[in-house]
Amino acid sequence: MNKYKCRIKKDDKVKVLAGKDNGKIGKVIRVDHKKQRVMVEHVNMVKRHQRPSTNNRQGGIVEGEAMIHWSNVMVVCNKCVAPVRVRMLSIEDGKKVRVCPKCNENMDA
Repeated sequence: MNKYKCRIKKDDKVKVLAGKDNGKIGKVIRVDHKKQRVMVEHVNMVKRHQRPSTNNRQGGIVEGEAMIHWSNVMVVCNKCVAPVRVRMLSIEDGKKVRVCPKCNENMDA
């Protein structure tokens, strides 16, 4: 059972707060709740040596994104374009939505 809650979802825009890509903004590709990590587009690029196979006949050095810990990223609000700590809010029909605390913009819409 995972005791940590992640308020980052796939396709969110996030800003990197720590590491070699500090300050970059990108879109979340994947979230791993068990390992508490996210994969962000064009952030934490690594090179891997790949062997030739039936799918990839040529092989060679392949560059791609690696996962980073979700504590090192912060969600960026679409309206006020600032990194924010997301607040949860219950709406009339009982659903919980993520809200920007600065501009009260619904981030799940």
